[in-house]
Amino acid sequence: MLPPVMQLAKLLHSRGLFITFVNTEFNHRRFIRSEGSDFVKGLPAFQFETIPDGLPLSDCDATQDIPALCDSTRKNCVEPFLELLTKLNSSPQVPTVTCIVSDRVISFAIKAAEVLGIPEVQFWTASACSFMGYLQFSELLKRGIFHSQMKLFSPMELLINLSIGFRNE
Repeated sequence: MLPPVMQLAKLLHSRGLFITFVNTEFNHRRFIRSEGSDFVKGLPAFQFETIPDGLPLSDCDATQDIPALCDSTRKNCVEPFLELLTKLNSSPQVPTVTCIVSDRVISFAIKAAEVLGIPEVQFWTASACSFMGYLQFSELLKRGIFHSQMKLFSPMELLINLSIGFRNE
C-alpha cells in the first residue's frame, strides 16, 4: 500500500499537477534501498529531489534520533530548501512551483513559502489519537497529568516518544 503522501501526489497529478518530492538525503537513500532505484524512474510525472538534514552521516539502516532530526531540520533546512525551489523555478524543464504541500513536522516549508510568496499546505497523517493528544498537550501539562520533565520536549517530540513507548511487544 502506498504511503498517504504518495496517494495524495497521485491524486493531485490526476488533476494535472506536476509533482516534485523533496526528501532529506538520508531518507531518500533509505527510500531507494526500500523501493529500488527503478521506483523513482518509473514515475515520469514525478520528480525526486533531496536536501541535507544538517545531521552528520549515520548508519543508513538505523533510524535517526527523532528529536535531533526535528531540531536540525528546523534550524538547517530552510536555506537548502529555498535554494532548491529557486533552482526548480529557473529550470525550463519543469513548471514553476506554485504550491508546497509538506508534512506537519516540516516547519521550514512554511517559512520558505512565505519568503517566496506561494501557498503552503500542511499534510499530517497522524492518527486521530495522536492529533487529539497534540491538541490537548498544553492542557495536560497545565493539569499536571504530565510531569514537568516532559516540558523539555515539544508536543511532537513527546508524541513520537510516547508512540515508541507504547509499542506492543
